[in-house]
Amino acid sequence: MFLRELVEVSAVVGASPGRTAKTAALAGLLARAAPDEIAPAVAFLSGRLTQRQIGVGWAQLRDPPPPAATAGLTVAEVDAAFGAIGALAGPGSQAARRAALGALLARADPDEQGFLVRLLRGEPAQGALAGVMAVAVARAAGVPPTVLQRALTLYGDLGAVARIALSDGAPGLAAVRLTVGRPLSPMLAGSAPDVAAALDRTGPAAVDAKLDGARIQVHRDGADVAVFSRTLDEVTGRLPEVVAAALALPVGTAVLDGEVLALDGQGRPAPFQETAARFGARGERSARPLAPFFFDVLHAGGEDTLELPLAERAAALEALVPAARRVARAHADTPAAAQASFDAALATGHEGVVVKALDAPYTAGRRGTGWLKVKPVHTLDLVVLAAEWGHGRRRGRLSNLHLGARDGAGWAMLGKTFKGLTDAMLAWQTERMLALETGRAGHVVHVRPELVVEIAFDGIQTSSRYPSGMALRFARVKRFRDDKPAAEADTIEALRALHAGRAA
Repeated sequence: MFLRELVEVSAVVGASPGRTAKTAALAGLLARAAPDEIAPAVAFLSGRLTQRQIGVGWAQLRDPPPPAATAGLTVAEVDAAFGAIGALAGPGSQAARRAALGALLARADPDEQGFLVRLLRGEPAQGALAGVMAVAVARAAGVPPTVLQRALTLYGDLGAVARIALSDGAPGLAAVRLTVGRPLSPMLAGSAPDVAAALDRTGPAAVDAKLDGARIQVHRDGADVAVFSRTLDEVTGRLPEVVAAALALPVGTAVLDGEVLALDGQGRPAPFQETAARFGARGERSARPLAPFFFDVLHAGGEDTLELPLAERAAALEALVPAARRVARAHADTPAAAQASFDAALATGHEGVVVKALDAPYTAGRRGTGWLKVKPVHTLDLVVLAAEWGHGRRRGRLSNLHLGARDGAGWAMLGKTFKGLTDAMLAWQTERMLALETGRAGHVVHVRPELVVEIAFDGIQTSSRYPSGMALRFARVKRFRDDKPAAEADTIEALRALHAGRAA
């Protein structure tokens, strides 16, 4: 299969507003893929690599070589090239990686090169989300979506499950089992505006403190322990504290879901950046350890527990993991009880709670109503300093907003966001910002700092990327404040005060 075919389907998916058209386009492509092309095709169209990471960063993608005049790359060739680039190590590997990447991009035509660059940046923007892709795989293979979803729950890798489905059909999927040592996609939480709304959807529930840490999945098989990240990368060597905690459990085999968290001298959560820095460290570890906390058990003592209701999994977790290593959990059947747990979590320094239905099974890789996260919502009125031309279905519209706070007579940039923007908002802001344009730099359009936008965000973190020394976490647009002058936007002093309160 030529990469050109995949790029064309990606464009169709990105331009299609409905799931039906997206699914049909994806299923048609997968149905004609060869066995060795299935996994990379699924991965690329889902916005990731089969290797997950190959050591290529933004700097190496900033100035791609001139594209080829004609297309000729195959999907298998690209996947193999990515694998070879990721395998480069040792002295001179950075230069060799850059050269190999340049050689690959030089063989791609303009559309292919644009697709590959966006893929490596993690921004394909084509709308082939995991749920759509799973339905497309089932359709291409002619198997019931429920059969495919069960295999995906147990295996965790959609590309691998797609290859089984398309090669061996329903019998092959039925043979899939959870394997200790092979990670599966974590269950994800939906969102609710407050605990009362969450409880309305779950009924009587467990209310867990929501830790601002790094997700981990821990597999133990006798004396062997493997630790995986949220993206299923193995990180065992970075986390000896987690290995030790797993080996201390009174069980021979287990699969646990949890988080690791850096704690300060008083035992309270340290700023997330400290956890992230320690979690990502590949070399010498910092002095501050990461403490593991578990909130679910997927396998214990030779028995899978995923399909059990949470109430039973919670009992198994309590029997297996000491209280000091479990995420704080309370039970609530009234909004008042859930609110008390929410208030207690915030007072302890956590970022909110996750309300979990007691009868819900563990649905790996899916975000539904079984788990609902509730966090306090912070908002700021900031000024748009610039915007970037969009990709995919946002092509031709200004999308990614550069956000700034008042800083004396000027402005301090705090980050960018394209989250929360509807089609109507995109059309409106494109017209409005082009009228405010002061100049361009590549794909960035700079504007007069006059347009105020209300931004919701989860927190403020220290950042060396911006002169302000701060950046917003998970910023998303709530609305434009055309009724508010820029002189009334929030100040950098207000943000520093808020940041100091969060880090305390």
